[in-house]
Amino acid sequence: MGEATFTGKSNGKNGWMRVLGIDPAAAGPTGFGIVEGNGRCCRMLHYGALKVTPKRQRECASAALQDIHARVCCLIEEFCPDAIALESVFTALNMRTALKLAEVRGVILLAAAQHGVLVHSYAPREVKASVAGHGHADKRQMQLMVRALLSMNETPEPSDAADALAVALCHLQKEQARRRFGLRDEDLSLNLRSAVRSAVRSAGLPAEIRPSRATLGGLPRIVSTRRP
Repeated sequence: MGEATFTGKSNGKNGWMRVLGIDPAAAGPTGFGIVEGNGRCCRMLHYGALKVTPKRQRECASAALQDIHARVCCLIEEFCPDAIALESVFTALNMRTALKLAEVRGVILLAAAQHGVLVHSYAPREVKASVAGHGHADKRQMQLMVRALLSMNETPEPSDAADALAVALCHLQKEQARRRFGLRDEDLSLNLRSAVRSAVRSAGLPAEIRPSRATLGGLPRIVSTRRP
């Protein structure tokens, strides 16, 4: 399991909101990422992915669920997030996969409830639209956009960890929009469309990952990613 942690100077809370993003998986690694922002800038604190080994799975049928629950509890205790952002179950999954994914989500929800942390769920397309500008972005696009938005020195790996950071960014920008403009969920896309256009013009992103004009009707991305 590869992990990375931001080692810069911490500013404490001071208006910063901290979000634990989680990308649950039925079979592969479960990605996680800690992001915080204050409405003007945002940064990555920690990310990684938990992969349960085949040997561990043979020892106990519920080993993966036990390990995920323990890891989430450790992350909550270590980083004290204000909220947990969790990717919801993709409706196109077959029944068996959907049930396994629901079990993973269940132990994450249990860990959050045990520590008194609120959980917010976001559909995969909603996360992609928020971070990449359109709901059909591939994994490579998502990795590059997460790197750009968080001003990271390297592309987050594996892609499961990048997806978790994207879920955290999605919740962070939506919560900041609610606080700043007092908007409801259905108002976010319409009222912040001009902010998205400004962000795209000023971000200076490479052409291959910059959203086209046709995709700008989706959810807005974070306007500034400069570190304090």
